[in-house]
Amino acid sequence: MLNNELHSSISAGEQERRDTLKRGNRFLGRVVACSGSRATIAAIAENGETSLTELWSVGRLISITVGENRVVALVYSMQTATSDWGEELDNIFRIEVELMGEVHMSPSGREEFSAGITQYPYLGAIAHRIRSADLARIYDTGKDDTCVIGKLTQDESLDAAIHVPSMLSKHFAIVGTTGVGKSTAVSLLLHKAIASDPKLRVLILDPHNEFAAAFPDIAVVIDTDNLDLPFWLMKLEEFAEVIFRGRPPVPEELDILRDVVPEAKRAFKGSADSGLARRTSEKSSITADTPVPYRMADLLAMIDERIGRLEGRNDKPHLRSLKVKVIGAINDPRYNFMFSSNTITDTILETIAKIFRIPGDGRPITTFQLAGIPSEVVNSVASVLCRMAFEIALWSNGGVHMLVVCEEAHRYVPADVSLGFVPTRQAIARIAKEGRKYGVSLGIITQRPGELDPTILSQCSTVFAMRLSNDRDQEIIRSAIPNSSISTTSFISSIGNGEAIAFGEAVAVPMRMRFTRVEEKSLPKANGVGVKVTDETPDTVDLRNVVSRMRAMNGPDISSFQNAYTASIEVPGNAPTADDFNDASTFGRTGFDPASEIAEPAVEPYNPTMLPRMEPANPQLDRFNQIRSQLLSDDPVAGPRPDPYRTPPRTAPSFAQPNADQPRPSLRESLLKKPLSSIIRK
Repeated sequence: MLNNELHSSISAGEQERRDTLKRGNRFLGRVVACSGSRATIAAIAENGETSLTELWSVGRLISITVGENRVVALVYSMQTATSDWGEELDNIFRIEVELMGEVHMSPSGREEFSAGITQYPYLGAIAHRIRSADLARIYDTGKDDTCVIGKLTQDESLDAAIHVPSMLSKHFAIVGTTGVGKSTAVSLLLHKAIASDPKLRVLILDPHNEFAAAFPDIAVVIDTDNLDLPFWLMKLEEFAEVIFRGRPPVPEELDILRDVVPEAKRAFKGSADSGLARRTSEKSSITADTPVPYRMADLLAMIDERIGRLEGRNDKPHLRSLKVKVIGAINDPRYNFMFSSNTITDTILETIAKIFRIPGDGRPITTFQLAGIPSEVVNSVASVLCRMAFEIALWSNGGVHMLVVCEEAHRYVPADVSLGFVPTRQAIARIAKEGRKYGVSLGIITQRPGELDPTILSQCSTVFAMRLSNDRDQEIIRSAIPNSSISTTSFISSIGNGEAIAFGEAVAVPMRMRFTRVEEKSLPKANGVGVKVTDETPDTVDLRNVVSRMRAMNGPDISSFQNAYTASIEVPGNAPTADDFNDASTFGRTGFDPASEIAEPAVEPYNPTMLPRMEPANPQLDRFNQIRSQLLSDDPVAGPRPDPYRTPPRTAPSFAQPNADQPRPSLRESLLKKPLSSIIRK
């Protein structure tokens, strides 16, 4: 039976090859030149007809018959022999093609497509329109778990399918200029990925707040209103990015933080003795990067303690500056999502469960909206999320399959190593290089691949290249994709909206396709809603209402922080000591001003009511005033003593002009008025 079917198939193939000798629907021309990767085909358009050239246009695949095989080639250039077109004449033209692979008979008796070529076209070989069955064989991945994401551009009757596990396990990227449909393609691919792998957990870093509307039923939205990302989850570099407001940290102040943060963590552990923190610290020592809770009140109290020590006078300006920066960050209402918790508890389990959807409760996607987060903190937040995603996948031994989607990825991992935030770059690069081993995948979305770190892009084994107009961006795509077709990538600058050229592991060969249209309810929208103009839309806007909403930003409740800060100062040993002031040699030292060592410097204007107050009064200042009053007490014989610490006021020079009515006395007249005895003595 099998032999009969095979014989029938071969007979049909021979009959079809004989039919191609006739000029008509399938016949194109003959090979007149061939190299290792390209060939030239000569054809004739009879009587000025253009139907042949329309059928074999640029970007289409054709077949070249070579014995029992059919070589598949891609048309990338067409031109006439005379550079003009003759009406009602036979026009000779040439077609330049790139050889892609061949359809051959497998040992099992089935026709298969392979990227390699065993028999190259010979001169005179017949080129003809490719069969639909061959197209299906070419784009068939030969794997299970494929899903349809669109249609082939060449033949709308054929589905464009990808292998989802290959796309996720080895990362993917979607590149394209603004307005070509990248966000819509992301929405489609994520819906397909969730349907293919129900255990998948997706975290979307959404800088434009547009993906909330794309997954209304299977995603949770985290924004500044419901975000609770404790500051103690941050590593030292991430926390410094917050404290220093995105500017380079002062090395001396960063060293102080590196010392006092572990002390504050140990102080919290000793007082709260939380079970999880205790078990964590038993296995490893606590460092500034250990994700265990601590109180900001303890941190500030330890800074104050260092300010009170006289042996470190050179560090006091840095200590005071660091203290002002920390208090400023606590009081900044934009950082409320980090410092809003009145009671510090070990909430790492709840935070991970909420952000990374474990177990998920039917909503495996988290859209993390970054638009409302201050720009100087976005990098730190992205670093924390990417780092935690990798660590969760790592320490769960592959039990959690995580996908991190970075929209506008060139912001986080720019090509210029001097730009961007180093911890964020390291966290994303670690996922790109090692994530596939532990079950964490990376999705890169960018409109400027030329500004993206090429190392990150090269780790993405599947790329969906949509329209790119920049030459640099096109060159980056060509160089980042191994074994890519040069002719295929040449179409990137001219493909339409919703179209893409797919490369890599998820597809068998480079595939030009058009994404399936997404339903209206699943389209990404700016700010999560669609702006519709109706008859009820007001013609004018109340600017007062708009400004009121812009200013409606309440500060955090720091009453509990103030109480804890005051209590930490009142504890014996925490308050600054002034025993060194009893030493008379200290006061007699030239240039020493105790008041400058105690009083807080005026670094920058601030509202004193927002800062934590020290109650009772500063004991250093009280001790100084007491000693000073003793030194300045009146002596019954010599009278009041001058203040040795006060600089006498400088008298302003007199600029009074002499009376214009009285003539100025001469030197001779002045000498005559003086007694002779006084002149002789001098």
